[in-house]
This record gives sequence, structure tokens and C-alpha cells, in this order.
Amino acid sequence: MLLAVNIGNTNIRFAAFRSETDIITWTINSKPPRTESEFFAKFSNMYQPFGISKAEITDIVIGSVVPPLTASVKIALQKIHKFKPLIVDRNTPSAIVHTSNQMGTDLYANAVAAHYQNYKGKKIVIDFGTALTFLGINEDGKVGGVVIAPGIVTALNSLVGETAQLPTIELKEPKSVLGTDTESCMQSGMVYGFLSMVEGMIDRINAEVGEQCLVISTGGVGGVYKPLTTKIDTDDRLHTIKGLKILYELNKDSLKK
Repeated sequence: MLLAVNIGNTNIRFAAFRSETDIITWTINSKPPRTESEFFAKFSNMYQPFGISKAEITDIVIGSVVPPLTASVKIALQKIHKFKPLIVDRNTPSAIVHTSNQMGTDLYANAVAAHYQNYKGKKIVIDFGTALTFLGINEDGKVGGVVIAPGIVTALNSLVGETAQLPTIELKEPKSVLGTDTESCMQSGMVYGFLSMVEGMIDRINAEVGEQCLVISTGGVGGVYKPLTTKIDTDDRLHTIKGLKILYELNKDSLKK
């Protein structure tokens, strides 16, 4: 069984692939930073609640946008499983064409998943993560470019943290655009305000490429926004980690040498 590990700024997401459709997934907070010994202790018992035995994990692929954590996570998993996990990044070979020497592994994996799965034509991948990103990719696998904006939860936490009287709220659709109390006012701004930006950015990208792109959303809160708009065609919270799996499958023989 392949274990795919996506190390993000907020969470480390794990996905154990029993099959293409039977995927067991869970997350662990990326913060506070931990040593490899702390990760070893944290990871040693993480399979038990999901009915997975350590022996079932035969391969591990890791993608990371947090370099200080990458080695610690890799070493901890290596100690547990007695084999080396494979690290993939933007330089791992695939059919994706990009010219950036700064592209994060998450963006690269999003491009890979959009290209190799059954999506046709030009695509926009929106990742509702710690940062809100928009990636444009054409039918040949060429990345046209990326937009990076503050993530929704990041913006909400900043708003609450920098103000004296604004509470923590649940991120959900309010009953009306114009709020009638502090909570609904904030929900309108966070949900409808960011939705307007997402829809506007989709329109701008479509206009720039001269085509109606297929739009895929992923990330922690993508599921909140997909039901509120017709401009997002599909939401797949495991899109990024599926990209890591595809990169592993494309390169497992050469990377194991």
C-alpha cells in the first residue's frame, strides 16, 4: 500500500491508497515544529485508528512546501518502516512544462493531477490552502502561470488576531449578504467576499487564455465554496495528494535506484 504525505504550512496530510478509490486519509498539525524523535512518537501509532498495520505500507512518497520539516518527517517514517520514503518536488520528471525555479511542490502536484487525470482542455486548479492559489494549465501540460493570494483561514485568523472585539467564527454561508450581527457580518465577508474574488479571478483567467477553462478546487475549505458557485466544476480535497501519487508512479523505478 502506498502512503502519500503532503507536508503543508498548516497540516501534514496522509493518504493510504488501498486502491484508486479506497483512500484512507487523515491530517496532523504542522505546528508547532517537531524534531524527528517527536515525529517518530507521533507517527508510530497513527495507523491504528484507521485499521491499518505498519506492514501494509510498502511504499511512501513525500511532497513538502516546508523544507525544515521534510527531513524530520522522512527520517521518522524511515525509522518506523525500515525503508526510505521517496521525496518528490518540482524537478521530479513528468509531462508538466513549467519555467519556474520557485514553484512549490503543492502547485506542481496540482498541475500533475490536473494533467494526468480525466480532465479535458485547459484547466484552472484553485487550492484553498494556507495560501489561496490559482494555477492555469493547458491541455499539453504547460503551466501558463499562477496567482497567489492570502488563504481564507489565514485571513480569518489574522482578522480575529488583530482586532479586539471580533470573535472566532464558523466558516459557513450566512443567511444574507448584509449581516445583522458580528458573526454573520464576518461570515458574509469571508464567504461571499472571497467567493467574489474567486469568481472574478476565474473570469479574468478565462478572458486571458481565451477559453472557458475547467475549474477544479481543492484544499481545506474548497467544499465550502463549491456549492455556492457554478464556476467551479469539481471539488476534490485529495487532488494535491493524488498528484504526489502520480509522481511516485511515474518515477518509482528511477527514484529507487
